[in-house]
Order: sequence, then structure tokens, then C-alpha cells
Amino acid sequence: MSLKDQFGKDVLLTGWGHTRFGKLTEETLESLIVQVATEAIGNAGIEPGQIDEIYLGQFNSGMMPLAFPSSLALQVSDQLANVPSTRVENACASGSAAFQQGTKSLLAGTAKTVLVIGAEKMTQAGADVVGAALLGADYDMAGKASTTGFTGLFAEVAKHYGKRYGADTLGDVLGTIAAKNHRNGVDNPYAQLRKDLGEEFCRTVSDKNPVVADPLRRTDCSPVSDGAAAVVLSVAPTGGATAPVRLAGFGQANDFFPADRRDPTEFAATRTSWQRALAMAGVGVEDLDFAEVHDCFTIAELLMYEAMGLTERGQGARALAEGWVFKDGKLPVNVSGGLKAKGHPVGATGVSQHVIAAMQLTGTAGDMQLAGPRRAAVQNMGGVGIANYVSVLEAV
Repeated sequence: MSLKDQFGKDVLLTGWGHTRFGKLTEETLESLIVQVATEAIGNAGIEPGQIDEIYLGQFNSGMMPLAFPSSLALQVSDQLANVPSTRVENACASGSAAFQQGTKSLLAGTAKTVLVIGAEKMTQAGADVVGAALLGADYDMAGKASTTGFTGLFAEVAKHYGKRYGADTLGDVLGTIAAKNHRNGVDNPYAQLRKDLGEEFCRTVSDKNPVVADPLRRTDCSPVSDGAAAVVLSVAPTGGATAPVRLAGFGQANDFFPADRRDPTEFAATRTSWQRALAMAGVGVEDLDFAEVHDCFTIAELLMYEAMGLTERGQGARALAEGWVFKDGKLPVNVSGGLKAKGHPVGATGVSQHVIAAMQLTGTAGDMQLAGPRRAAVQNMGGVGIANYVSVLEAV
């Protein structure tokens, strides 16, 4: 069973575009959107007038005065006049939410070609504005003052995890994840942080790597970023610059919003989204060649090893100790550097993950390229495991 078996049609990624992530002071939200949309349409080998619908993933939450950006993509070409365009928001999962909405339009038959864009401008806002905006994605802390912001929320997850499964080595485990992703980010030309910091630095508290919210250090946290990515989805090949990539399955699951209704160490809805996507694709985690996952904080990646079924609960460190998730391991995770090194322009992240995976599956990932991958998973979430999306992609 696969998506095509279930719905009787293909969903193909036929073109894509990606900006560099980082502090892009020379760019505006509009220029970022126009850049990646133009690149994706050209890469797909189509004309702008062939786009039937547009979905834009963007969080914003007060980080920019412009709160109505859905028509910005029409600036690409006069041919896009009157094309339906919708902004999609689901916290840090806004990009994947837009991707799934585009997918559903194709499956419903209301469109044959959809442009999906993810974009965010964050660095122009002050730290207090960004912190308050991100906390708007938490039921208990929205609108409240906090000195640690969203880092504090994931620090609580790490404390619960350490208390339940052993805190003695947790700092070293999280440091290893950070070091892995920084090392991978060196090879990603789009990444914001392209420096191999080494395990010792990432594991050690220092003036350059202070504790942000105990036990999370600066190297355990993804940076504030600007950036955009776009992908064209089609029901048939479009004769683009590369072979298309097939969406084999997808899953979404939402958890309860109040923290007291969730086990902080389980990410139960995240696990369900993985199960749904893998079931639709008719594969298991052992059939994947790599994964791009949502490591907004290193503890999130550790929990993802367990949520995807790579290890049992509480045993995520095995995936590191036995080398599974490194670039030369049996399931490389975040070869792009992940959010940790690539950056995390919130609305762009989910689309970026799909673009990076498509590049890997078409052999066009440059220095990031793995040896002949055929199947990948992309996982993106909003809040502390609240809104969860997983896609399974395959080379055609």
C-alpha cells in the first residue's frame, strides 16, 4: 500500500528552490518568497501560468507588521494573477502544514499543479519580540513573561527525560547530537552555522557555550533565522531539471495543548504521525535511507529517535552510541545540519526539509550528498510535540 495505491494518483515534487538561511538583512519577506518561487517554477520546467494554487507557510505571530502575505508570490509573474493563494499557519510546522494542504488539493482533484512556499523573516525583530512570538505557541506560557522562552519549555522536557531515564550522561548525549549536526552543516551551502564545533565544545559549559535554560546550552538550541524554500507539487512529471520525487505517504497528528495532558518524554502525537506516514507508504523505519527531523533543540532530536521507532523509549542514546544516525550510519539523521546548524526560519523549515530530501533523492545535494538514497522521511512539528507532520519521499 502507498499513497498512489490509496488515492489512485501520484503526488510528485517536480521543482524546488531554497535560499541561504541566516541573518539576511538585505532581504525582505517579499524578496525571499519571490526568489524561491521563481527558482522552484523554473526548476520544474513549467510556466507560472500553469500553477493552479499556492500555499504559503508562515508563522509570524507579530514578528513582522505585515500579517497578510498570501499574495506576495504573485509578484513572481503577471501570469499568477487570480491564482488562489492561502497562508497556512501551524506554529513551527507551518511549512509542512502548507505542504500537506497542497498535497490534499492534488488528491482532491481541485488542482494539478501547486506551489508550496515556506518563508520567515525573524532577525529584524528584537529578542524579546521573537521570544514572545514563539511562546505564543504554548498553551501555558502564551502572553507571559519568560527569561528563557521556548528553550525553557524544552529544558523541562530534558529534565523530565533525565529524571526518568538517567540524567548523568544526558548532557553528553545532547552534546553529541549538537556536534553531529554542526559537523553536517559545514557541507550545506544554505546553512546558517557552518562550523564544526566538536563534541568537547558542545558538551562543555563555557563563556562561549553558556547554559540558556538548564540543562540546555547554547549549542543545544537552534538559531533565530531568515530564509525561504519552495516546492512545486504535481500529479505527473513536468520535464523539470531533475527527475521528480514521489510522496509515498504522509501523516499528521495533534496532541492536547495543555502540558498537564501530555507525557513530556513521550511525544505521543509525534509518534502517531510517524506511524500514519509509514503505514500509508507501506514501509517501516528500517526501509528509510535517511531522515530530516525537527531538532529545534537537541532533546527534540533525541526524542525523535524514539518516536520514529528507531529505538525503544528511553534508549535513544543507542542510536548515537552505535553510530546509526551519523552520515555513514544505517539511518543518517539531519545530514543538512538540521535546524540546529541550518537554521530555523519558522515557516520555512518544513518546506526546506522537503527540498533538502528531494535534492538527496535526485543526487543533486552537492557536498551533502549521500550514496544513492532511495527513500527518506521528513518530520516537522509545532510547539512541544503539539502539531506533528511526517512525509515519506521516494526516488522515482
